[in-house]
Amino acid sequence: MSLQKIKTMVRKISEMLVDRPDKIVLIDEKRDDTHIIVLSVDKSDVGKIIGRSGQTAKALRALVNAAATRLGEKVLLEIRE
Repeated sequence: MSLQKIKTMVRKISEMLVDRPDKIVLIDEKRDDTHIIVLSVDKSDVGKIIGRSGQTAKALRALVNAAATRLGEKVLLEIRE
């Protein structure tokens, strides 16, 4: 599994959660030894990505972390509007 596959996974899951999948933007940044996947969605869909009490965002981050661990990489998911 590569970083690109992790980004694809995040995109596919996000597309299922939001009303405006055409507004999803994924950018990857690198800070020190950590890859950061920045997920941006339409303003009206932010709540759907974050979920009640942040549970959806927490689950997405757990999936990213599990996939990154298999790669032996540090990858974080950042959610922006």
